[in-house]
Amino acid sequence: MAGASGREGQPVHRGKDVNRLSKVFELDPAGLDWPRAVMVLDVALVPLVVFWEIGHRQYLLSALFGLLFAALDDPGGGYGRRASHIAVFALTGAGVTALGFGVGGHAWGRLVLAAVAVTLVAGLAIAFGVRRFVSALLLNLWFIVVLGLAFGFHHHARITSHTWAQTLAWAGGAALWIVMTFIGWLLHGREDRPQPVAEIPGDTSRKKLTRPLVMFAVIRALAVGGTVALAFGLDLPHGYWMPIAAVVAMKPSLEQAVLVSAQRLAGALIGAAAAALLLLLPAGEHGLGLFAVERGLEVVALVLLVHGVAIRFWNYALYCAAVAAGVLILVDLPQPSDHTAEGYRVLWTLCGVGTGLLVMLPAGLLAGHTAKAPAPPG
Repeated sequence: MAGASGREGQPVHRGKDVNRLSKVFELDPAGLDWPRAVMVLDVALVPLVVFWEIGHRQYLLSALFGLLFAALDDPGGGYGRRASHIAVFALTGAGVTALGFGVGGHAWGRLVLAAVAVTLVAGLAIAFGVRRFVSALLLNLWFIVVLGLAFGFHHHARITSHTWAQTLAWAGGAALWIVMTFIGWLLHGREDRPQPVAEIPGDTSRKKLTRPLVMFAVIRALAVGGTVALAFGLDLPHGYWMPIAAVVAMKPSLEQAVLVSAQRLAGALIGAAAAALLLLLPAGEHGLGLFAVERGLEVVALVLLVHGVAIRFWNYALYCAAVAAGVLILVDLPQPSDHTAEGYRVLWTLCGVGTGLLVMLPAGLLAGHTAKAPAPPG
């Protein structure tokens, strides 16, 4: 009887596992927004063509991220309000860009300190409202990408990257979005416009920095610092995939559901695997063939990022996969790839995702402790 009971229990557990997996990849048809994606693609083609023409493709990623993140941070409303808000975001991002590329070529200890500081400040930005917290998280992700770019350029003899030019490229991408919003404002009769990504929270009310929130911000910063130390301190091949995966995988706040965490983890792994396979295409190519393949992969990366814009609320796991694949392709495209490099990329991604998962365990305990704590009097 016991054996029969065990066999009967197996389908139940299997059914629960399938149900959890289906929720991770559950699709919401109402979440698709192709018009927004086409709009972003139209604008993003400008820096892509410009850098193809001038031949300084090492600055393309900075321009694209400046443009895309400015679009994400656009609050909508009157043009004056939008322009001033995006300008502040662009200037802050320019500072983050300058810091990342400035320290990227130095000893790994400086990279760790910078990563911990930026991640901690981003986590504590919740005190200024959810809206500013989201803006800080965008810049936090960009900073980790910058460290990977800067470190790779510093160890690549064929590529010259100037900090001031990378900073200018970021600012130029954000400025391009300000120009496009001005044109759209004129075309719509100078009326107030809704924010391009309506789902981004607009709450700017200040919040009290409770002890659990501060502790989670500290744990998150230390986790990012640890992955940066491993990646750059040990000079791991393609090791910067580890902190990028960790940042993508970790929850941005204590309030997020376990489902979102699982979607982030699945998306990071799928995106890394896809990028690793695509980066094998330039292997063995030379001359005009290599040039054509690299330009093709840049287009593929841009299309992946645009699809991420379209499917953000269709399925969060697939969104994370598209963004991770697009970013990693652009970060690693200047470096030749082979099967060994592919293995390293996936391995470090697994390590980064695992770090993110470990961070969520104490975060969950903190959240549980907060929920059990009695409400303050009054």
